[in-house]
Amino acid sequence: MNNLFQKKILLIICGGVSAYKSLELIRLLKKQGVEVKTILTKSAKEFVTPLSVTSLSQGKVYDDLFNAENEAEMNHISLSRWADVILVVPATANTISKLSAGSSDDLASTVILASDKDVFLTPAMNVRMWEHPSTRENLKKLKSFGYKIIGPEIGDMACGEFGEGKITEPDNIVQEINSYFNKLHKNYKLKALVTAGPTNEYIDPVRFITNKSSGKQGHALAKAFAKKGFQTTLISGPTNLEVGSNIKLIKVETADEMFKATQDNLPTDVAIFSAAVADFKVKEINSSKIKKTGKLNLELEKNIDILNYVSKHNSLRPKLVIGFAAETNNVEKNAKKKLEEKNCDWIIANDVSNKAIGFHSNFNEVSIYYRDKNMHDEKLGIKSKSEISDEIVDRVIKKLN
Repeated sequence: MNNLFQKKILLIICGGVSAYKSLELIRLLKKQGVEVKTILTKSAKEFVTPLSVTSLSQGKVYDDLFNAENEAEMNHISLSRWADVILVVPATANTISKLSAGSSDDLASTVILASDKDVFLTPAMNVRMWEHPSTRENLKKLKSFGYKIIGPEIGDMACGEFGEGKITEPDNIVQEINSYFNKLHKNYKLKALVTAGPTNEYIDPVRFITNKSSGKQGHALAKAFAKKGFQTTLISGPTNLEVGSNIKLIKVETADEMFKATQDNLPTDVAIFSAAVADFKVKEINSSKIKKTGKLNLELEKNIDILNYVSKHNSLRPKLVIGFAAETNNVEKNAKKKLEEKNCDWIIANDVSNKAIGFHSNFNEVSIYYRDKNMHDEKLGIKSKSEISDEIVDRVIKKLN
């Protein structure tokens, strides 16, 4: 089945002997009805010409970050947003090293760094370069960032040696990309809801009660769902995080606002409640600022428990309800207790006393506890929050399908 028809692929061609195979790749993609835009790195032009690339792609070739014509027509941010996926062919040892370091010294690396889409790398290099510890470490790092790797294969190389490092053949690359879109297509009918960030419960016009949360894990989850084809709604408390254009973002501030937004956007197939909702709110909010005159006594009342409410109301309940448990001690005991009390399907718990994976870190380490006794509880070791999110969403897809 052709899942590539009318897809938009940004092909980045880097400088390596196997760059010539990008021409065959363009031909195969165009044959499948793909719209292709290309970026040629400076070194790639030593192996293939802009004229040959544009003749096959039937589109403009971009090559210079500091080019007034390019920026006027489509700047590097727009180019990264235009594509459904980005494909790097060949991904040389130098390219892999640059990307792992977050370098953005040319158009290709800048577009990749600015992209909110999946990036596929097709490594190609000498077998010794492929096996070098620095290459292995860089690839491991890129995988933790969410990059997808195609190949390489084992075979004869242009240098005369034999081994792993040969670029994947163009028709196999096309099959991999087609398979990727096929999986997305299966998920298009699925809806996901994610809550993220803190809530603010006002005492007076300038003061509020809140919970510590950056919203990074929840936002990463929403991006992972959207990338994998879900119709995704993100209900977020106050954060400074950017959201992809393919996510329905609803900004809220209080627990009551988050609860109403949740009700308005149910039912869904899956809901993940990762927000750090304040447990209490002030019974009566002062209309003017409270002056510092001795002691301040606040009368508090409980906020609605959004996770508990959704889990126990069949008319709203998604097929899969997942809660988060941010714990500082007895993580497993407290998480399993929450799993039972809240009637969740899964609880994802992490130890926020560990500063390396705390609220504002870009990394996390979580344990997943399942209500279904046929599923075994598991731990996801320290990874970037985006990689943690990808693994969680992969498990959700497997469960829903």
